[in-house]
Amino acid sequence: MKGIKRILTIAGSDSGGGAGIQADLKTITVLGGFGMSVITALTAQNTLGVHAVHEVPVEFIAAQFDAVARDIGVDAAKTGMLSSAAVVEVVAEKIGQYGIDKLVVDPVMTAKGGASLMEPGARKAVMAKLLPLALVVTPNIPEAEILTDVIIASVSDMKAAARIIHELGAQNVIVKGGHLIGAAVDVLYDGNDFYEFPFVRVATKDTHGTGCTFSAALATVLAQGRSVPEAMVAVEDYMAAVIGNSLRLGAGHGPVNHWVCPAPSGGTER
Repeated sequence: MKGIKRILTIAGSDSGGGAGIQADLKTITVLGGFGMSVITALTAQNTLGVHAVHEVPVEFIAAQFDAVARDIGVDAAKTGMLSSAAVVEVVAEKIGQYGIDKLVVDPVMTAKGGASLMEPGARKAVMAKLLPLALVVTPNIPEAEILTDVIIASVSDMKAAARIIHELGAQNVIVKGGHLIGAAVDVLYDGNDFYEFPFVRVATKDTHGTGCTFSAALATVLAQGRSVPEAMVAVEDYMAAVIGNSLRLGAGHGPVNHWVCPAPSGGTER
């Protein structure tokens, strides 16, 4: 285990185990990293939706961050559920304090069932405080529309939104195309070039935790030394495997299967 990379997830807890901190730690472990956590909120959640949210006090969020970063250290980090502007601000402050440069920002705004996980003020704080610190930001189409006020109905629209988000300060922008009607493709923009990663949709409703899993996988692979385009190839393979073998648990949207080994590069079924 010598040289194992240390990956910090800064996100909410999903009591159902399919998303949030729980999904992140499973993903980091399967992909060979050492997972650590700063829990920003507790949710009473299952496959049917979010039933209650308890926000963690910002002082305790800071204490968790300090405890991990001062002792163990952080090679890469990802953010997930940050429900208020105050939470975003303390997280951004700690990322800067500890010089975390491999940061993946997943701008989580709603749960799979539609419950809001972010206050309007938090969205503005993410744009102003967090995106300028991000190596990569990974919005899905609804999140990208909120961040940019662009209605996205095509790959061209995805690219236009990516340009706008890049101008907010993120070094790389990945607009995920799972919500797109028609062609299924994720788009990466690095400020100069666009990269397209097409995938085949899987006919399943068991996709709970896909966004969390995607960003955790990306942070892990980036920590292991790959460039963003190289990391995307590995992440796309992993996502094809976990969604293609998703778990039929509960009565609603079941979780993806984090323990499935990805196919060799080129497996893009999702």
